[in-house]
Amino acid sequence: MLQVIGLTSAEEELYRCLVQLTRARVEELAERLHRSHVDILNHLDALRAKGLVQPVGPEPDAPLRPLAPDVPLGGVLLRQQEALETARASVTQLAEEYRAAMRRHDAEHLVEVITGARMLRERLRDLQNAARDEVLWFCRANPLAMPGQDNVEEFHALARGVRYRAIYEREMLLEPGALQDVEQGVRAGEQARVVDRLPVRLAIVDARTAVCPLVPDRGSGEPSAAVIGRSQLLDALLALFESQWRIATPLRASAPSNNPEEPAAEGYRPDAEEVRLLSLFVAGVPDKSIASQLGVSRRTVQRRLADLMDVAGVDTRPGLAFQVARRGWI
Repeated sequence: MLQVIGLTSAEEELYRCLVQLTRARVEELAERLHRSHVDILNHLDALRAKGLVQPVGPEPDAPLRPLAPDVPLGGVLLRQQEALETARASVTQLAEEYRAAMRRHDAEHLVEVITGARMLRERLRDLQNAARDEVLWFCRANPLAMPGQDNVEEFHALARGVRYRAIYEREMLLEPGALQDVEQGVRAGEQARVVDRLPVRLAIVDARTAVCPLVPDRGSGEPSAAVIGRSQLLDALLALFESQWRIATPLRASAPSNNPEEPAAEGYRPDAEEVRLLSLFVAGVPDKSIASQLGVSRRTVQRRLADLMDVAGVDTRPGLAFQVARRGWI
């Protein structure tokens, strides 16, 4: 079992026996394991070298006792994990270099078609793991391969300093738990916005690779997607994202940001719960759905919006939306 971290089966058997006995002499170990005296001595030398066994006293025939395995073996395990992570990153980089080289020499490789939810999910994960600068998302309702709660790669990338900008369809925010997933990403550093409807599903990594789902495969019914390399087609998709980003409504999860480019509030500052309410309101989410997302009644949503209208000095909802944007409340 422990061969993967450098302990042979014979050494492991001897060490486990010594752990059970807590201390023992060579003769007792040989008798219990039905192994020769020389064999026991040889493997004890190996265990001593690995920091797993030591004698109880200075005498040559002193009993032996086991040492805790977590420090010596844990260090080996950590080094192997680091080596595997380095190898994984190298394979990912090598795969990207391969695809880039193929695209340079063969126009057919500018667009690669992949089929199946599992393959699509793995490609999205690999691209995010290799991301260095920025990841862009068009997030439509009813995800094909990777629901938001499964995308742990985003949080790893955000922790590395990768920028995330995501645009969500309004319908997606109505799905159970969707708002909580979006808020978790925003708290981790994601910039999120909402539009009424997105034209396509899309992911773009570092402005060099895009993944755009296509029609389901005719034979299997599985989703298919185009993986698009550097080309005018990719430039067009980048322009499409930026055009949607400009018209989308920002979605906040907590207090408004301290970005100096945003307009300053005039006196009143909404609390975190009001920011969530206003974000959904400005995004056009119906009162009933806002109430469901916030865990309150529809009447409570209407009352809170009325209170905010009083604070803003307006008597209509469009007026409140205008004041929210002008005062920088979200």
